[in-house]
Amino acid sequence: MEILDVVNDEDEVIGSAVKQQIYAEKLCHRIVHVLVFNENNELALQLRGPSVSYLPLHWSTSVGGHVDTGESYETAALREMQEELGIQVPVFEFKKYQFELPNTGLKKFLGVFKATYSGEMNPGEREVADVVWKSLDEVQQMIASGEKFHPELLFILQNL
Repeated sequence: MEILDVVNDEDEVIGSAVKQQIYAEKLCHRIVHVLVFNENNELALQLRGPSVSYLPLHWSTSVGGHVDTGESYETAALREMQEELGIQVPVFEFKKYQFELPNTGLKKFLGVFKATYSGEMNPGEREVADVVWKSLDEVQQMIASGEKFHPELLFILQNL
């Protein structure tokens, strides 16, 4: 059972709840994303697995997930990187955005980090269908051609 912190509009913890309750009641919570770039400044794009509950087979950030109760954004980023890509590298350049999922009224805080990595990855089989390296221009071409993208990734790219 995944328990997450509930936060107010200042990103201050005001309680906690199970993930299902958070989404059912549209409670504001925290999400973390990591943009992993290689030495050629290409972004690792993650194709979400076919069995994930939300937006299967959509392109997403290199790493993304919920910040568990009591966890910092950075700790969550490092945990998710290990779970989803099987790598451990430092994260840097933290930015935080308040995001409202379109047409839902669901607000979240997105903690966004960058990381640099060029080696082999061992993606988590359940959550990750594929990981590909793309230049930011190639990502924009994928968006323009109608490929399916997670709305949080689109938001993050607009704010880079």
